[in-house]
Amino acid sequence: MDSPEEKIYRNVDDLKVVLLRLREQGKKIVFTNGCFDIVHRGHCDYLYKARQLGDFLVVGVNSDKSVRGLKGVGRPIIDLEGRMYVLACFYFVDAVIPFDEPTPIKLILAIRPDILVKGADYEIDEIVGAKEVMGWGGKVERIPLVEGYSTSEIIKKIKNEIPD
Repeated sequence: MDSPEEKIYRNVDDLKVVLLRLREQGKKIVFTNGCFDIVHRGHCDYLYKARQLGDFLVVGVNSDKSVRGLKGVGRPIIDLEGRMYVLACFYFVDAVIPFDEPTPIKLILAIRPDILVKGADYEIDEIVGAKEVMGWGGKVERIPLVEGYSTSEIIKKIKNEIPD
């Protein structure tokens, strides 16, 4: 079993070497992305189900700067290194790679996943990279979210903004 550190890629070219080897073996590459700030049951369920769709799950993680741009001041709660390490600890996550842009489109174009996964709260036409993945013959899958789990709601609860 790979250690968490061995699953964290800093360079997309290093990851592409691994993916090429897997493709030569006929393996299907699954890609998803997110902030994954304060990992909770919803994240775990989502990532587990994403991995079941193929043979190798790559998780793109928004950098701290990217999270701030999307979520606002005070986010992320957990820094990039911490978020990547936690994700890499899951046995069903095969690779973790950061991205600094607001969307993972450059990463998607570089790794060319066979299956692109997002939550069912997104419509297909709202999923970044969907058109491109389907264009090269890949699939786009949407996974239902686990109700009652949200990082934003957890933060509100911690701040005592919502009752138990």
